[in-house]
Amino acid sequence: MCRLSPDTLNHFRKSVPLLVRILKNLIMAGYSPEHDVSGISDPFLQTRILKLLRLLGCHDDEASEVMNDILAQVATNTESSKNVGNAILYETCSTIMDINSESGLRVLAVNILGRFLLNNDKNIRYVALSTLLKVINVDHNAVQRHRSTIVDCLRDVDSTIKKRAMELSFALINENNVRGMMKELLEFIVVCDDDFKADAASNIVAAAEKYAPNKRWHVDTVLKVLTCAGQHLRDDVIYNMCQLVASTSELHQYSVQRLFLALKEDPTQQALSQVACWCVGEYGDILVHGTSEEADPIQISEDEVLDVLEKTLVSSLSSVISKEYALNALVKLSTRFSQTVDRVKAIVHPYASSTDIELQQRAAEFSHLFGTFSELRNGLLERMPLIESKSTLVNGEGEATLSEMEQQADLLGGGGTSPVKSSPLDGLSPPTSTQQSSSVLDLLGDLSSTPAMPATSSLGPSSSGGDILDLLGGTSSTSAPAMNSNPALNNPMDLLSSLGLGTAPTTTPTPNIMSAQPPSMMSYDFTGQGLLGDGTNGEASSIPSMESYNKNGLVINFDFSRQPGSTDLTVTMTAVYNGSTEITDFVFQAAVPKSFRLDLQPPSGNKIAAFGMGNVTQKMLIKNPNKQQLKLRLRLQYKLEGKTVSEIDDVKNIPEATWN
Repeated sequence: MCRLSPDTLNHFRKSVPLLVRILKNLIMAGYSPEHDVSGISDPFLQTRILKLLRLLGCHDDEASEVMNDILAQVATNTESSKNVGNAILYETCSTIMDINSESGLRVLAVNILGRFLLNNDKNIRYVALSTLLKVINVDHNAVQRHRSTIVDCLRDVDSTIKKRAMELSFALINENNVRGMMKELLEFIVVCDDDFKADAASNIVAAAEKYAPNKRWHVDTVLKVLTCAGQHLRDDVIYNMCQLVASTSELHQYSVQRLFLALKEDPTQQALSQVACWCVGEYGDILVHGTSEEADPIQISEDEVLDVLEKTLVSSLSSVISKEYALNALVKLSTRFSQTVDRVKAIVHPYASSTDIELQQRAAEFSHLFGTFSELRNGLLERMPLIESKSTLVNGEGEATLSEMEQQADLLGGGGTSPVKSSPLDGLSPPTSTQQSSSVLDLLGDLSSTPAMPATSSLGPSSSGGDILDLLGGTSSTSAPAMNSNPALNNPMDLLSSLGLGTAPTTTPTPNIMSAQPPSMMSYDFTGQGLLGDGTNGEASSIPSMESYNKNGLVINFDFSRQPGSTDLTVTMTAVYNGSTEITDFVFQAAVPKSFRLDLQPPSGNKIAAFGMGNVTQKMLIKNPNKQQLKLRLRLQYKLEGKTVSEIDDVKNIPEATWN
């Protein structure tokens, strides 16, 4: 009742002193055979009272202050040698961390959880790690004191404990302990199961990028990841490593030398092969002829470099992409090496008849650079300019951001090289994967019932086209005619046609909608106003709030604010989950008709605590210059108990005051 009704919650807050007295009597009472369990008086009632106090004390200073003393008594007087006592201590720690408790009490709770990590029971260790992961943002320094115990859990034989310990270890990394933590995590990635390598490798690279004490340490750390887990890295890690080497001119020879020797020793790691081939192709002359104080004095000949690249090219263990990198590197070395041009030509030429169409096309084009267009070879293959940085994404607790160039990238381009003449969608944050690009397109397709896009807005080829057609098939009320040359646009065109808008001419501007992203993917304005400010100036008009979504325990409420006489509407979305399991990776997206303009500010987070104990908020600024009736379509995506849930819903009964 307290979770569902604020009025009930306020009513029972008056009973906090009574609950405190009952709890005190329980812990101070003597032996009672009818309620005693393993020497503890009525542990079931104690845990129920603690859970209720947690609800009543959340965000309430007065109630929390009344609870502080009794919580300290329970934490210090409860025996932890048996599971009954551990259950009460766990509820006590959870209550302390959720209410507005004193700092000393929070340290006591974290210390109790730290003792749990030394328990022989695997379930207790797992609960302790999970709870510490939740409270680390509340008292980071207190959790840091147990860093060595947490790192020891990485060596546990139980995979679930190792996973939680790994997540908590990454959350503990900061600029002061990055060297020690990275040493432990690099040892872990060598011996861990393949199921952990992908997450561990990506997060090590992201943490190194964020907290690296110097560039050389950064290069060494990423190189160790490439050699240990090169088969499990994402493409953006390869991109960022190449960018790191290119941006540190003082480390060019050192980096290329280390990468070349690593590739020579182990050519089976695909990520290592691709980074090494790219760097050798760009800086092969420095590798062979350069001198640097940072690099060891090792003599490497031109033929030795070509031997390693040719071995990568002909190896059956190399992927097609790695072979493409090696082929590009060989051709670039023809302008950087002076004695082996003929050998490069001989290696490249046979691939003009390769069974792989990509290798065949590249080799055929490169062969022309050795013949008809040889005078263009030096200009075409000169060293690339500095690459724009793309920060690596961290898990839910990270704070990495995207570069300005990526923020302005076309939705379908995804920051890549696919040509796009004119994008039909404006103002959208770029997707981080093909899957996200497809889902955003499905939600934010043309909001009118226009049968086809104008010819000037035709899109370049996209590998995600098939996914776009099938992702939300059947949700549209009509089908777009086949007159569009790109079938990937047919379904998105009509996805929101059920909003009931009339036919609009094909030249009508398309909607300007921003896809909601987790905080780690958006550039954030630290003035406290988000990207666009709160959209208010002065006293806002009073518009009743509304519940826009309520399914499976997830409740989304809208609070509206509009200045008198203004057509700009600020909508504050609040998401609360009343179930028993935390929601993670929560993403909120919205679409409006094309006569409106919608801007989404970054959300407050991407996790929603269970039992209504937390929420995620996000502001939307809607411009309605024509004062038309507001229509909204929502897309929600989140993970619940390891399963991805995706919902699309229309918002009904929007108050008339939002547009009149």
